[in-house]
Amino acid sequence: MTEPTTKESGFRSFPRVFWVVVMMEFFERGSFYGLMSVLSVYMVEATSDGGLGFSKGSAGLINSVTRPVLYFLPIVAGAVADRFGYRRTLMVAFTLMSAGYYLSGQVTSYGWVFAALILMSTGAGIFKPIISGTIARSTHEGNSGLGFGIFYWTINLGAFLFPLFLVNYLRTHSTWSSIFTASAIGTGVMLLPTIFLYKEPPKPGSTKTLGQVLRGAFLVLGDWRFVSMIAIYSGFWVLYFQMFDTVLWYLAAHVDMSPFDAGINAALAAVGISAKFKFDAEHVTVINAGTIIVLQLFISALVKKWRALPTMIGGIAVGTLGFVLLAISASPWMFMAGIVVFSVGEMTAHPKFISYVGLVAPEDKKATYMGYSFLYGVIGSSVGGYTGAKLYEYFVDGLNRPRTLWLIFVGLGLATMVGLFLYDKFIAPRPTR
Repeated sequence: MTEPTTKESGFRSFPRVFWVVVMMEFFERGSFYGLMSVLSVYMVEATSDGGLGFSKGSAGLINSVTRPVLYFLPIVAGAVADRFGYRRTLMVAFTLMSAGYYLSGQVTSYGWVFAALILMSTGAGIFKPIISGTIARSTHEGNSGLGFGIFYWTINLGAFLFPLFLVNYLRTHSTWSSIFTASAIGTGVMLLPTIFLYKEPPKPGSTKTLGQVLRGAFLVLGDWRFVSMIAIYSGFWVLYFQMFDTVLWYLAAHVDMSPFDAGINAALAAVGISAKFKFDAEHVTVINAGTIIVLQLFISALVKKWRALPTMIGGIAVGTLGFVLLAISASPWMFMAGIVVFSVGEMTAHPKFISYVGLVAPEDKKATYMGYSFLYGVIGSSVGGYTGAKLYEYFVDGLNRPRTLWLIFVGLGLATMVGLFLYDKFIAPRPTR
């Protein structure tokens, strides 16, 4: 790989293309999480101000198909980008995303909404490996840690700011379709820096063809230890995807946030700000991203010397506790605490998962293993979207027993912890470093 000539490690050590793709990541993730923070609510609502009125099971089916695309497509999209060039592939990605977002807010029939969201997901799946690949190619050993730290922080900053300000404002002052249009603009406008500012980063000495990538699938999927770990860990991501579906439906139907709203408005009034804050679906994503922004560095420093698998188990335990809190009470304070606690568990478990994959992968196949490690998201989102929706329909809409729903997910979290414990004790290969 051709490295930048400088070996500096500070902010000034990054080339311009690095900052261009950081900006792209901010707008793309902001557009994505801004819409995802309310999409499941929009699909099932049927009110005077909009909503599609789909059944929760139907919405869950859409989510269980479109979200896995985001995790699987990057595995092969990277090879396509290497073949045709990052800049050209970025233009395709932003065009597909922008068109998908816009059309999703204009059509109302189930089939067309499904198709438009597939279009959006395809663009987002193509986009992901190009950005991480550009960062990898535009950094060196001395500044890659800082570079990827900025990259991940930018993801959460977009997921925090867009729902908090833009989506909340549009839901209050405009129509549902305006949120889709805003996401379309947020991604479509990124065609301008792609055309005028993005510079193709240096290519490594050799790149993989699509055929080599697909052959890598047989290699990785034939490693039963690795596949077992991915399958077990996916249980935690079934829980994660509830934050975009069942948790939002539960908030709308069963949690009275007015005491929290009153407290926020009183605090704002005390400092001279007149506002009518109302906690709504989009704020669940805000809490998740905000918690990670505030605590990720502290948590990472705390656990950096701990073994990966026990730390993952501990993180899943904390995340599962978040669902225990949801089961205890429907009070706004318990709901908020449940989301925060789950977020702490997420930021504890997932970085260690990424680290563990890098440690146990064969030295000459680390990139291949890292690519297929995203199968946790394929499994978690495909199972979590539809299964969560059907469980919600049965236990919450049908029997009015939301506590049972959350306890089922608690059971899944516990099963995931036990599975990883047994994996660590009897199956796991020992890292070589």
